[in-house]
Amino acid sequence: MNVSNNIFFESEKLKIINDDILTTKEIPNKSIDLIITSPPYNVDIKYTSHNDKLLYEDYLTFSKKWLHRCFEWLKDDGRFCLNIPLDKNKGGQQSVGADITTISKEIGFKYHSTIIWNEGNISRRTAWGSWLSASAPYVIAPVELIVVLYKKIWKKTSGSKKSDVLKREFLEWTNGLWTFSGESKKKIGHPAPFPIELPRRCIKLFTFIGDTVLDPFMGSGTTLIAGYLNNRNVIGIEIDETYCELAKRRIIVEAKINERRLFQEV
Repeated sequence: MNVSNNIFFESEKLKIINDDILTTKEIPNKSIDLIITSPPYNVDIKYTSHNDKLLYEDYLTFSKKWLHRCFEWLKDDGRFCLNIPLDKNKGGQQSVGADITTISKEIGFKYHSTIIWNEGNISRRTAWGSWLSASAPYVIAPVELIVVLYKKIWKKTSGSKKSDVLKREFLEWTNGLWTFSGESKKKIGHPAPFPIELPRRCIKLFTFIGDTVLDPFMGSGTTLIAGYLNNRNVIGIEIDETYCELAKRRIIVEAKINERRLFQEV
């Protein structure tokens, strides 16, 4: 059996690819129903294999490259849920959400809507600019964005046509203000995890049962766990082998699956 060296872990309906999003050849074009991801925010988070402190222009160039790859991987009726900051002030104020949304549209993505995720983390603030002074105050919103894009057509025509979103979920989640807490870095063991509630909602709202979901910045594997537990095929790409191992351990425990051992032909 010929197996790619980049396949780090594989089980039925689930695959972890240890590779670079910009160069990987493991994802066929037009094969993905939904991409959910939270890319590096360029706020100097201490990843083990990524420089998260680029010049802003270089960060946008990097974003354009990986967004283009995602565009190629999506089916024509594929959707894209992109979790990014509204803005940032560390290292200078930048309109990150607006800039990346604009780049996405330039690549060819069509815009559907933006969900505001209210993390409620304002208590963690440590900087206010000019304290109690109008000279230079910082205005910081304790929210993140989930920008909902699609490739060519919004109405989904491929797949099983079987939805599993409940009435109460549909009514709540189609309100574009989502309020739930973020995830603990210490608990997960990753510097920037997101809570499983985020991909769970996106998966149930925007895909049919049996669809294929991709997270090209897999990190600790949260999207894969959410997708697997909700009867989707899931793929994660992660450049860092340490995080691949972390995701594998979490998936085995939280998704309760067993690894299918992979042997390479000699």
